[in-house]
Amino acid sequence: MLKLYITRHGETEWNVQGRMQGWKNSNLTPKGIKNAEALGKRLESVAFKVIYSSSSQRAIHTSELIRGDRKIEIITDENLREINLGQWEGKAKDEFSEADKDSLEAFWNRPHQYEAQSGEDFHQVRIRIEAVLKRIISENGNCNVMIVTHAVIVKTIMAIFKGIPIEKLWEQPFIHGTSLSIVEIDNLRPDGRFEARVLTEGDMSHAQG
Repeated sequence: MLKLYITRHGETEWNVQGRMQGWKNSNLTPKGIKNAEALGKRLESVAFKVIYSSSSQRAIHTSELIRGDRKIEIITDENLREINLGQWEGKAKDEFSEADKDSLEAFWNRPHQYEAQSGEDFHQVRIRIEAVLKRIISENGNCNVMIVTHAVIVKTIMAIFKGIPIEKLWEQPFIHGTSLSIVEIDNLRPDGRFEARVLTEGDMSHAQG
């Protein structure tokens, strides 16, 4: 049985400032660092075969903090990066123009109808996440694997495992920084199909404030 431990990177400076953060990066805050370390402590008894991390620096830093002193390989993958927000990258709420109003409303309330003026839409994200999940599952057998990624990506991963369509992507639970979701993968068949059981989603019991 394959067990996936899925988390979002720790809180960043742009998260605190309310800035849109996709492919561009900002550093972890002290709280983000503390909670990543706390998640590592929580999972210190879990023997991970590997950690797959988004190639964004905030995710790599989170991966390193979770790993601590353990000898676990961190494999970075660009396909685990956050949704590409194009011209919205780094913008705060009060910096959007009136012309962005409808697109922003769709992004947060009708993700299946969101059309990116630049960057990616949620359908494109789902295609790349389905592909990277298929590869991760096929490359790993009976072991524990960590995936460190981003909010939209965690929501997409969990939607895939739960069979939820894109229009329901933003349903609860909210995915906080370093929140933990655990999924068991069983009965992997030659055609690539499998059974998935969600054990935990968005858990923050390790958080330090």
